[in-house]
Amino acid sequence: MAKDKNLVIVESPAKAKTISKFLGSDFTVEASMGHVIDLPKSQLGVDVENNFEPKYITIRGKGKTLQKLKRKAKKSKEVLLATDPDREGEAISWHLARALKMDEESDCRIEFNEITKSAVQDALEEPRRIDQDRVDAQQARRVLDRLVGYKLSPLLWKKVKKGLSAGRVQSVAVRIICEREEEIKAFEPQEYWTLDTKLKDKNKGQFKAKLYRINNKKFALGSKQETDQVISELKEEDLKVSKIKEGKRRRNPSPPFTTSSLQQQASNYLHFSTKKTMYLAQQLYEGIDLGAEGTVGLITYMRTDSTRISKEAQANTRDYIADNLGDKYLPDTPKKYKAKSGAQDAHEAIRPTSVFKTPQKVKQYLGKQQYKLYKLIWERFVASQMKPAVYKTLRVNIKGEKYWLRANGSQQVFPGFLKVDTSKQQKKDKELPSLEEGAKIDIVELLPDQHFTKPPARYSEAKLVKTLEKKGIGRPSTYAAIVGTIEKRGYVTKENKRFKPTELGEIVNGLLVEHFPNVTNVKFTAQLEADLDRIEAGKNDWIEVLKSFYSPFSDRLEEAKENMEQVQLEEKETDVICEKCGNNMVIKHGRYGKFLACPGFPDCKNTKPLLDKVGVKCPECKDGDVVKRKSKKGRTFYGCSNYPDCEFMTWHQPVEKKCPECGKFLVEKRTKKETKRYCINSDCDYEE
Repeated sequence: MAKDKNLVIVESPAKAKTISKFLGSDFTVEASMGHVIDLPKSQLGVDVENNFEPKYITIRGKGKTLQKLKRKAKKSKEVLLATDPDREGEAISWHLARALKMDEESDCRIEFNEITKSAVQDALEEPRRIDQDRVDAQQARRVLDRLVGYKLSPLLWKKVKKGLSAGRVQSVAVRIICEREEEIKAFEPQEYWTLDTKLKDKNKGQFKAKLYRINNKKFALGSKQETDQVISELKEEDLKVSKIKEGKRRRNPSPPFTTSSLQQQASNYLHFSTKKTMYLAQQLYEGIDLGAEGTVGLITYMRTDSTRISKEAQANTRDYIADNLGDKYLPDTPKKYKAKSGAQDAHEAIRPTSVFKTPQKVKQYLGKQQYKLYKLIWERFVASQMKPAVYKTLRVNIKGEKYWLRANGSQQVFPGFLKVDTSKQQKKDKELPSLEEGAKIDIVELLPDQHFTKPPARYSEAKLVKTLEKKGIGRPSTYAAIVGTIEKRGYVTKENKRFKPTELGEIVNGLLVEHFPNVTNVKFTAQLEADLDRIEAGKNDWIEVLKSFYSPFSDRLEEAKENMEQVQLEEKETDVICEKCGNNMVIKHGRYGKFLACPGFPDCKNTKPLLDKVGVKCPECKDGDVVKRKSKKGRTFYGCSNYPDCEFMTWHQPVEKKCPECGKFLVEKRTKKETKRYCINSDCDYEE
């Protein structure tokens, strides 16, 4: 049988579709649909007594895919494995090579950081052998996670309740959130006061200044009495401008995105979850149909901790800046950004595959959310290669006999990278009137303000990812999975977009911290991540890493089976009556969150969804309660408890107050800066 074509295997159909358009008729591109071989779900799948030998099987439902790839491989002249350029992608290629009975020592692996015609064709010119060190690093991670998950989870089922899970990295994330909650509970607020002033000079130019020093010393105002004393004395002071200092300040651009910084900025600026960010980034990476140009990847590989960029991309970006913005925005030498300590630096930063594909040019081919993310990536990358923004600064010291005041002004004199990076909030100019040293200053108004110290904030998704990265927990490919898992398991919940541990999360964390201190220890987990990096670099043996972990872990496991206390989760009784047997229903925790169940189980198996009432009657049917619900995509909305009989729905929380102009109900919309109430009636402009 003639073998006249070459087979290229990738993970996803979208990636296959894009790549097939770059290759000629000599190539066939097929998708493995992700992993085809893995550890079994129904058992541990690791022979602990035999050097932790993994027991790999074909994943259920992937048999047909594997058979198809085998048939295609037999008919092909050459088989090339083009899975993602990371450890997991390397492991998928290794499994495929073994399943297809390929020569693992042959140059069968191709790798590219972006899905463009030139990148794919260049990769075809430089095939290589499968990197066994990368494979072993991935095997070590997979076995470690399996040992922790499959050994600890049954223990939690026995000691707490069925259905719980523990994970090597997720348990550390839960501990970080629980420890923050303990800090918040233990926090005792302290009162303090600040004193601002409104001043004027002889020309009656008004400006604001802060109380800066008392008797040329730093100070703290702890009460209203102290503040009132300062106010009465300050009113009697003869104030004069003692010193005026002019200067310049530069604001530098941020490095191009890594996985972590992209997830953080997309969360803070676009309000995307880590899961949504990676889902959209995957689409931009695998390829978008650009009409006449065909399908092409718009960004480079999106799982990276590197800020490095290729010389070609940098040169193209400098050309773009010079041609479209002007040479004054271009640094004399190309900008380089230092990799963070501990970064693998295996790939480039996340950047557009072509800087000339501006967000505006490709907007018509992108969905709304795809466009927002691409715009964020494109702007950040271009800005990273531009000059800093420059501000003219002015500092004015104003002295009396005892009290010193200080006023600061700034004015942007050159926008630099801010010309492009719209995600960086541009600071408004703060201008001061023309002042002279020695000039007399009068007080117009004194503005005392009472404050209380605040506890540390709970973690948002962005802040948690940043903390995990800083502490060396997880790697670029795992952040979104960690965040998603701890929420899905019911160990944490979100309040105002910030993580709060549930009672279940605190109980499980307390047990694990007591009996498995290493598993939940931040430094120990970070060291394991470093060991995995050393395996990939060929400096550690993966079996030895597993042995050093498992021996003390196994001892702890036996001790916990004997000594871990049995915990009974209290079921909170509600005022909801079971219509089948008359009992008060209780709140139970399930895999997908809380729900109502009859305490008469198993005689009565009645269950209901737990309605989160907001304390407002439905404005449409007047009978039901407004309840908080989640859409299929996880977005919060408000509806009537009588659904489907009443189909009332709004994205913002209704309040009891009616609109004084049209009589409809008001809804409340909260932002970081303010809370607004406005009329639900689109024809009414009432707002408060």
